[in-house]
Amino acid sequence: MNWYEKLNEYFPVEEMKSKEHMEALLKEKSDVYYKDEGEYHVLMYAEFDSFLFIDYVYVSTAARGQGLGHKLIEKMKAKGKPIILEVEPVDYEDSDTEARLRFYQREGFTHAQSIGYTRRSVVTNEMNSMEILYWSPDDASEEQIFEQMKKMYTEIHTYKDEQFYGKSYQPVEEVLTHDEKRDTEDILDELGKTRQT
Repeated sequence: MNWYEKLNEYFPVEEMKSKEHMEALLKEKSDVYYKDEGEYHVLMYAEFDSFLFIDYVYVSTAARGQGLGHKLIEKMKAKGKPIILEVEPVDYEDSDTEARLRFYQREGFTHAQSIGYTRRSVVTNEMNSMEILYWSPDDASEEQIFEQMKKMYTEIHTYKDEQFYGKSYQPVEEVLTHDEKRDTEDILDELGKTRQT
C-alpha cells in the first residue's frame, strides 16, 4: 500500500483530502507541507513560522505499542513551536477514538475548549465537528491557537479546493469560532472520568 492508501484506509472519508489535493500541497507548498513516511508510519504536517499543524498521523497496527507515535511527536516537539491537531470527539462505539485521545493526553496535549470547529464535508455533504488539541512549549493562549488554526484552514485545508472537489469549503469564519464561554467539556479530562466509573 502506498502512503495515501494507508491514510485513506485509516481515516474517515469526511476527514480525508483527495490524493490530488495532498500531492499539490507537497509539490506547490513544499516549503510548508511535508510528508514523513517510514515502513510503519505516515505523518503529514504543515510547518509555519510560528506553529506546526499535524494533518494526519498513521502508525501501522504492526508497530503499535512500540513507541513509534511517541517518537514522531517528540520529533515535532523538538522544533520548539506550538503543535495543533484536529481530533474526533470520543465515540464509544469506536475504541480508536478513545485510544487516540489517550495517546495525545499522555503526550501533554491540551483541549482548546474555547475553539469551535464544524465544517461541511465536500465529499459527504454532512456537517462534521472536530475538537482542537494543542501542545505548546511556551503556553500559547487559545486565542493564539485560534488565529493559527485560521491560517492553516485557509492555506492548507481549502487550498485550490474548487479545483480538486468541484466546490469550495465554507469560509473560515463559518467554520472556526472562538468563544471563552463555549459550553463544552474538556475531552481529555472526560477520559479520566470514564476510566474511573
